[in-house]
Amino acid sequence: MEAPAVLAEELSKTYLVAEKEPGFAGTLRHFLRRRYRRIEAVRGVSFALEPGAMVGFLGPNGAGKTTTLKMLTGLIQPSSGRARVLGRDPYRREAGLLRNLTLVMGNKQQLIWDLPVLDSLRVNAAVYEIPWDEARRRTAELAELLELEDVLRQPVRKLSLGQRMKAELLASLLHRPRVLFLDEPTLGLDVNAQLAVRRFLKAYRERYRATVLLTSHYMADIEALAERVIVIHEGRLLYDGALAGLVERFAPFKEVRLDLARPEPAPALARYGEVVEAGGERVRLLVQKERLTAVVGELLARFEVRDLTVDEPPLEEVIGRIFAQGVV
Repeated sequence: MEAPAVLAEELSKTYLVAEKEPGFAGTLRHFLRRRYRRIEAVRGVSFALEPGAMVGFLGPNGAGKTTTLKMLTGLIQPSSGRARVLGRDPYRREAGLLRNLTLVMGNKQQLIWDLPVLDSLRVNAAVYEIPWDEARRRTAELAELLELEDVLRQPVRKLSLGQRMKAELLASLLHRPRVLFLDEPTLGLDVNAQLAVRRFLKAYRERYRATVLLTSHYMADIEALAERVIVIHEGRLLYDGALAGLVERFAPFKEVRLDLARPEPAPALARYGEVVEAGGERVRLLVQKERLTAVVGELLARFEVRDLTVDEPPLEEVIGRIFAQGVV
């Protein structure tokens, strides 16, 4: 059996944060006798990613996603537990490992603001000791996938947000890493730019059999790219499994959408399920699966229904409920 490309074993990170009261007296006490508070950012998280896997990494703000990624890339050391990427300890920052991984953060940039994109790529090629002829060939290949051929000679500050993010991806993948840690790579992008980035990530993974761990607040990213998801909340692992299984496990209900001939008040609909939307003729209900057949029959008998559809609830709502509950 092939060894995992990424391995986290009981990974934990605790920070000591100094607490200070306001005012001069608080400053003086802070100087003479400092008090600290422990923050457990990550608590015993374990998972393994097989080579070539693309996995969604979900959690609300402050759940510990970025801290986990930083431990897996060696930027910070775990308080306890073990991290391995391609069989090595990332915190040792070995050159052989660093040549084979990358971390892309949607709210950070590495491109030089006032220089053309190509100049930043020359810098990256030098850092990774890639001959420029080879780097130029890789640049052309990636730029074609990202539809960036026309902007490589423009200063970074002249690019749109979508173009900058795609150029950041190009720069981060110039050394052709085998493991990608992507932290909100589509943050702030419009719909077209998001679609372009998703297409590129799919193509890159298929072409180079790269292993990808992806965080995103856009559930469309996760649905389009990942068959498996890992969910953490308050630093703890909540779920690790198939995306379809996540909906099945945490959403024991179906979404019923109604188009009524006449508006109905929400109280009149509440007996049939949880009313998500009831504004005018359009209604959305969440109905327990075991009651679905009976409820649909009652709705059709009680109201004048012009249209009725039954579907799985949106992934955003399922994830939101998981975070609200905070329990498996």
